[in-house]
Amino acid sequence: MLFQKRVDLPGSEKNLPPSCERVGDVDASSSISVTVVLRRTGNQPAVSPGFISRVSRAEFSQKLGADPKDIQTVEEFAHHHHLSVVETSIEKRRVVLRGTAQNISKAFGTKLAEYRNTATNHTFRGRSGVLTVPEELSAPVIAVLGLDNRQQAKAHFRIISADAASTAGTFTAQQIATLYNFPQGVDGAGQTIGIIELGGGYNTADLQTYFPGLGLAVPSVTAVSVDGGTNSPGGDADAEVELDIEVSGTIAPGANIAVYFAPNTDQGFIDAVTDAVHDTTRKPSVVSISWGGPEDSWTAQSRTALDAALEDAATLGVTVTVAAGDDGSSDGVGDGQLHVDFPASSTWALACGGTTLQASGGQITSEVVWNETASNEGATGGGVSNEFALPTYQQNAGVPANPETNFVGRGVPDVSGNADPVTGYQVVVDGQSTIVGGTSAVAPLWAGLIALLNQQLGTSVGFLQTQLYGFGETVFQDVTVGNNDDSGLGYYSAAVGWDPCSGFGSPNGTALLNALTPAAGSSARAAYK
Repeated sequence: MLFQKRVDLPGSEKNLPPSCERVGDVDASSSISVTVVLRRTGNQPAVSPGFISRVSRAEFSQKLGADPKDIQTVEEFAHHHHLSVVETSIEKRRVVLRGTAQNISKAFGTKLAEYRNTATNHTFRGRSGVLTVPEELSAPVIAVLGLDNRQQAKAHFRIISADAASTAGTFTAQQIATLYNFPQGVDGAGQTIGIIELGGGYNTADLQTYFPGLGLAVPSVTAVSVDGGTNSPGGDADAEVELDIEVSGTIAPGANIAVYFAPNTDQGFIDAVTDAVHDTTRKPSVVSISWGGPEDSWTAQSRTALDAALEDAATLGVTVTVAAGDDGSSDGVGDGQLHVDFPASSTWALACGGTTLQASGGQITSEVVWNETASNEGATGGGVSNEFALPTYQQNAGVPANPETNFVGRGVPDVSGNADPVTGYQVVVDGQSTIVGGTSAVAPLWAGLIALLNQQLGTSVGFLQTQLYGFGETVFQDVTVGNNDDSGLGYYSAAVGWDPCSGFGSPNGTALLNALTPAAGSSARAAYK
């Protein structure tokens, strides 16, 4: 008989936070939706980090989507356990199932309970241990998401105090674009910038105040719901949402902006990125992510599933810019060890670190690694991954071994930009003029630049790392001073060329455009629709 022998689902082990307490049972009759993520057809990687052979969206389903037989097996499994099939998608390699808590728990071999995180006062439905699946699903299934709905990520922004803001040499995004020599005569027209948000929202009135205040028309902004997430202004995360829109929209005012709102869970995060990358209606050419968490705060299955979604982006020619974090070389974990932030540490993410920028007379006078730990204003994330191997494009970048594990992994970040809240961005949030910094500002800054490049080149630059690491510091303002040590560990310091706290440094946008232009007609970078 089918589905009789059960096995552990690799990578699904999950532990409860030490600062949580059990507060009750999950209502057995309550409804739960889970996302089942499946392998690619043939279970092969989509692309190589050393050479990107793009496929069109039309080709993707056939070549790199889920095997229809795997989807059929999941559907039969759902029927066996009295679960409903809500959605199936070959290109997203996703099956969404819904059922009662009792049936869902039995189907995946786990026990659910309600918990409260005493440190944050957040209540969540949680589990611990590994999931189990029938032997027939052990190979096809990469991840099962949604059983546990604890918060997965935090937004990487920093708002400075009113006293600091009154004396800071802060900037508009327009001024930053000028200092970084962004291309002139283009505005991102014809491009869509996707933005991932896991909470908060934007007020149209704020956008109608902010953009005309800079002499710009209000860009087209669309809120897209994922897993029930909505544009819901009124909380702290509004600063993240409006920062992302206002920075990217200022850099590329002619671009359309699609904001994908999802719950702050691993399921919501992964579904949002997947939906944005595979959105055939809005077709983002670049996606900006300003949320994340330490690599080891993710289950292995969640890391694998999100990494696969970012790999899909590379295959489809979609650039994904990701904030590297605001808590220095420890990533704020507080265990006395080094950590990098995920998804910035994914091989397929353009990881964006932070600097402290000073200027006079329209020229940069100083730019160093952002580290205001002493004044509790944060520091850029960066370092060496313990989970992702050194990618091909970083082979000659001088990425050091992680000094604690001796593992030579993916180096973070790739690039940087102004992030220090003391030299932060002038934005409007919930009706108030505000100064916001953090690497959250750098991801949409780079996303806006990429929209400009795409417009000028007439094709999407897509997975940019292979070119960037070939160009080296010739297309950057190399940052050679400072460190992101936030806990006395002594790591990491800036250096000439790439380093694990500022990457190659901040962009020289026009130099980057010029470097990319000779290859604009290459078949390897052909436009796909």
